[in-house]
Amino acid sequence: MEATGASVGPAIASGRALKAAVPDGQRFGPALPPGTSNRDVLGMGVDRRVRLDGLTLTGTVRGWSGNLPLGGFNQYALPVGSIGAYTSAWGSVSRLRATCGTDTDRAAPCSTDTYEVTVRHGRVTATADTPGSGPVDEGTTVLVGREEGARQLRKLSVGEPVRVRHRLVAAASPVPYRFAVGGFPVLRSGVPLPGLDAATSAVRTAVGVSDGGRRLLLLAVDGAPEYRTGLTIAEVADTLRGLGAVDGFSLDGGGSSTLVARDPGATGVTVRNHPTGGAERPVPNGIGVFSTG
Repeated sequence: MEATGASVGPAIASGRALKAAVPDGQRFGPALPPGTSNRDVLGMGVDRRVRLDGLTLTGTVRGWSGNLPLGGFNQYALPVGSIGAYTSAWGSVSRLRATCGTDTDRAAPCSTDTYEVTVRHGRVTATADTPGSGPVDEGTTVLVGREEGARQLRKLSVGEPVRVRHRLVAAASPVPYRFAVGGFPVLRSGVPLPGLDAATSAVRTAVGVSDGGRRLLLLAVDGAPEYRTGLTIAEVADTLRGLGAVDGFSLDGGGSSTLVARDPGATGVTVRNHPTGGAERPVPNGIGVFSTG
């Protein structure tokens, strides 16, 4: 997203939490349907069943002065007044963007009250007034605070022992997730969600679930100019239901909608749809189906 490349919602890969969701007011993409949020995910559990759920970040920063709540984890935008944790999964891009905008206005100015603390192997090793950039080493967590979060981080001293804990808590499933990707639900128990947009057509990527989570339907709308300009969100829900889905989930669309596949015997995948803009573009996440046979 913008210069960071980070996705909007939570993400889990290979059973490892990668990031949490940005505030709803900081998201990119179409308006969320009523009753949904950036914390919504589609995921597959260790039981190999796919389900719709929500993932909420919970975490603390514990130092000599006590426990500080964690408000962000590898996010391109932090809630106002919060502290965010950045690990090696974040990459090397600047963390300054995380202190820009507000919970309701993505375009608001960057905060002028920020602070950064580097924790390596359980101890504070460095501090800075402005969030920095560069890769985060394994065993290192960089804490970024804005407003009240910055004021709390200033209490930490170089050499002080600090423990950072974070995890993504599922709203519904007790089964741990092997992977999860953000988006928003459009179909539940065979019924489209109320309030789905029925006016704006666009290229879409969506997922359907059926057979108790044993069957996954991957839908990519073609973006070739000679075809229709796309589907509305309401039509995505109807299309998934027509294909046999019981639950449906919308992923990103537009130029991010790309479907690739490998022919039997081929050494690589090829793009099968016509992406908007005429070519495949980098996107931060996706769903992959791999054969080990």
